[in-house]
Amino acid sequence: MNHVRNVAAGALVEVAGLEVRAKNRVLVTGIELSVMAGEIVSIIGPNGAGKTTLIRAVLGLAPPTSGSVRLRAGARIGYVPQRLVLNPNLPLTTRRFVGLSGTFQKGRRKAVLEEVGIAHVADSSIHDLSGGEFQRALLARALLRDPDLLVLDEPAQAVDITGQSELYALIERIRNERGCGVLMVSHDLHLVMSATDKVICINGHMCCAGHPDAVSQHPEYVALFGSEAARSLALYHHNHDHTHDVDGHVHDEHDHHAHDHTGHGHEHHGHDHKHG
Repeated sequence: MNHVRNVAAGALVEVAGLEVRAKNRVLVTGIELSVMAGEIVSIIGPNGAGKTTLIRAVLGLAPPTSGSVRLRAGARIGYVPQRLVLNPNLPLTTRRFVGLSGTFQKGRRKAVLEEVGIAHVADSSIHDLSGGEFQRALLARALLRDPDLLVLDEPAQAVDITGQSELYALIERIRNERGCGVLMVSHDLHLVMSATDKVICINGHMCCAGHPDAVSQHPEYVALFGSEAARSLALYHHNHDHTHDVDGHVHDEHDHHAHDHTGHGHEHHGHDHKHG
């Protein structure tokens, strides 16, 4: 089916019953997700799970063999790819690299470089940037489009642990200040847990979906990432006195010290197979 531009009110993108095949091989199937304005949705799953394929389908680069991808009419998308290889012999400053994505009003490049915290390397060679600085340059490049939907494929790869936390905090701040939707691929729910509104866990198909607290306790999440990952996520503490069900709905509690994950609802798709 085609990349249809028609969504429900408030949604930026809706994916329904998505299946993508390549050379008669199913890459992803049965995928359902939506991203609302001001919402951060994270796609997690093991290597080879089809996360990048799903992102490519949202961008219109991987046509669905069945199902649909719907974008809000006129929605602007900013994209940060998983990797970008530059010719090391190409003389390119950070400022010029960021501006290669199009023609923009005077001062816009400076503004986005300041927004992502790398204005101090604007005139440095793009090849001399650290991993974290380069990822921020890619982010600045995407923000120049003033996107309604920001799509990021593994934005924190090649960044150290401290830099990863700072980068995810920056993404959350951009969401808060701009009100854009964010669709983000990540390997590790630990790093995105505090900022993510909704998690989509896939392994070629939909495993589970919902609020991070609920997903971290889901049997298919445990099967994919191990019981140790689930136990360590259970140590995550909210700074409020309520819990969420799998859809992110809030349930009030009087004692936030006795945070009970068992009260979460679970959205579970039936499967007649096991995960390795």
